[in-house]
Amino acid sequence: MTLASDTAPDLHNPLDTPGLTWRHSFAALGPDFHTELGPRPLPAPYWVGRNRALARELGLQDAWLESADTLAALTGNQPLPGSRSLASVYSGHQFGVWAGQLGDGRALLLGELHTPIGPQELQLKGAGSTPYSRMGDGRAVLRSSIREFLCSEAMHGLGIATTRALCVTGSDAPVRREEIETAAVVTRTAPSFIRFGHFEHFSYSNQHAQLKTLADYVIAHFYPDCRQARQPYAALLQAVSERTAHLMAAWQAVGFCHGVMNTDNMSILGLTIDYGPFQFLDAFDPGHVCNHSDSQGRYAFNKQPNIAYWNLFCLGQALLPLIENQQDALAALESYKTVFPAAFQARMRAKLGLSDERPEDAALIDATLKLLAANHADYTIFWRRLCAFNTPGGQEPVRDLFLDRAAFDAWALQYSERIAPVDHALQADLMLKSNPKFVLRNHLGEEAIRAAKLKNFSMVDTLLTVLQTPFDEHPEHEDLAGFAPDWAASISISCSS
Repeated sequence: MTLASDTAPDLHNPLDTPGLTWRHSFAALGPDFHTELGPRPLPAPYWVGRNRALARELGLQDAWLESADTLAALTGNQPLPGSRSLASVYSGHQFGVWAGQLGDGRALLLGELHTPIGPQELQLKGAGSTPYSRMGDGRAVLRSSIREFLCSEAMHGLGIATTRALCVTGSDAPVRREEIETAAVVTRTAPSFIRFGHFEHFSYSNQHAQLKTLADYVIAHFYPDCRQARQPYAALLQAVSERTAHLMAAWQAVGFCHGVMNTDNMSILGLTIDYGPFQFLDAFDPGHVCNHSDSQGRYAFNKQPNIAYWNLFCLGQALLPLIENQQDALAALESYKTVFPAAFQARMRAKLGLSDERPEDAALIDATLKLLAANHADYTIFWRRLCAFNTPGGQEPVRDLFLDRAAFDAWALQYSERIAPVDHALQADLMLKSNPKFVLRNHLGEEAIRAAKLKNFSMVDTLLTVLQTPFDEHPEHEDLAGFAPDWAASISISCSS
């Protein structure tokens, strides 16, 4: 990477890659928004996983992710030339309760890179304590870092908006959680890591000038069309509501549970952010709670769309000092109620292979989900097998997923009648592009983590490769597309990371 834009790169320094420059637009907002500090080094770092595909998208040379200097820099042991390390402050509602000031307790923003895919912020997660660590150690552990590294790329492969991860580095430095684990650092990227909680922080503390500065910054950099609106800040709220609606539709369609949908974990850009106790559904259970810390089931799978709206309402309240007219804010939020169901129905029609829309489709989608829930059928395997429904013998593998064969047969008749006039070749193509063969099931992540603890990172590499193209067949990795083993039900995932 280069230094600032007016500094020529050192071609002998592997940390300098010609053609990339830094910008520090978030840092320029001033000290009310962040605290500048450096990362805390970790002893004897080593590579755990490297996302070479993302590196190439960012314009980084292949050799850059092989360098010992890069390893040190992305562990926080030496600065990247031109970077400017800071932790941002925000607040938020956690499990429905106002938590007050929060902030980047273990994440450090290094700056914004100019890349072939547009401006991308670079952040180190797990690089040590900050003023916002709230008695925490500022570290991330190997277990959770591998899960975030793999899942963020899995979501990208699925076509779902997300932050991404460039690499994971590890160290044998001990970190105390429920037990002693080892440290790791995730280098992640996104156009911005600004959350709903950033706006809540300044609104609840009556810092309305800073609130306006932040809103103007977000509009200028990410929602420029809002500047022309009669009420720019209401237009911002509506745009965020619509992006969030599309995100929720994508989560629900693919069977993804986030687990901790606090307002400080909601991206202002509608990205999936902060991978903690997430899970892709195995057996379909609409009320599934993936986070063992969520004793009340607030963030159950089927509650996610309503929780997203609740969080957007909190964002709307935070923006009220700028919007002024409460009715404009409420009208902006209303867009979520129309965009989400339309986007969800569109995704589900694609999964069923329906390229056109008919009034009876909503009932078919509902019947499909009820059938899956009643039989606890494997969600991903059902949809993938369904792609072959119209091929000779293609119905039996789908039927085998259901204990209640009569109920399946009744549904299959309803489905067959709907798809009768459809071009079956086009239908199969649409379904294969809409129903992934591979998702990051909990047991796959657990197997990769267990091996990584023994310094065997081959499973991390294999999963990364498969999850980057989850709709492809990958016949050599058929075992990664199978049913979850019985022991997977005993995997406990919580907020501890």
